[in-house]
Amino acid sequence: MALDKNGIAKRIAKEVMDGYYVNLGIGIPTLVANFVRNDISVEFQSENGVLGMGPFPFEDEADADIINAGKQTITTLPGASFFDSATSFGMIRGQHVDLTILGAMEVAENGDIANWKIPGKMVKGMGGAMDLVASAENIIVAMMHTNKAGKSKILKRCSLPLTGVGCVKKIVTNLAVLEVKPGGGFKLLERAPGVSVAEIQAATEGDLEVSGTIPEMAL
Repeated sequence: MALDKNGIAKRIAKEVMDGYYVNLGIGIPTLVANFVRNDISVEFQSENGVLGMGPFPFEDEADADIINAGKQTITTLPGASFFDSATSFGMIRGQHVDLTILGAMEVAENGDIANWKIPGKMVKGMGGAMDLVASAENIIVAMMHTNKAGKSKILKRCSLPLTGVGCVKKIVTNLAVLEVKPGGGFKLLERAPGVSVAEIQAATEGDLEVSGTIPEMAL
């Protein structure tokens, strides 16, 4: 059974380690904060100038003045701080963020990512994604494996305008956990509960290495 968005976020939360500074992109990545273990200390950073974000608020807790970069209302943890965008991007460009989690429309087998523009549709711009993909050492992508028409989004080459080149390290989709190999191509690490290797292979356009027995994700 393929994962839903919360399932993808829950699996990615296992990649978040004690003491990490983490930037969460728009979409599925914002859900990751809801699933981080309670016994570790993590600082979530948002490029609009917040450090110390907590889980999403319940409706009666929401404060319209406290938002993330996607304009969603958020909570803050004790000790959280607010600052201007120049300071925020100084953190990002100075490589003070340990893990960046982004959504994507497409990822290529060489680690390219396209996540900001579909030709013909108006968007305001790339936003902070350009700085994040250029500066981050560890980028994990949260995305659906295929589009609504069933076509693969895990590709040999991206067809959409690129956000970054050769930067993605790992991908968690509704079907699988994939590693981008240093020389190019994807390696299948885990499969979603009830999803077969054959289903993942059929949904993946890029070169996919399958070695040995592939375990199910531990959620």
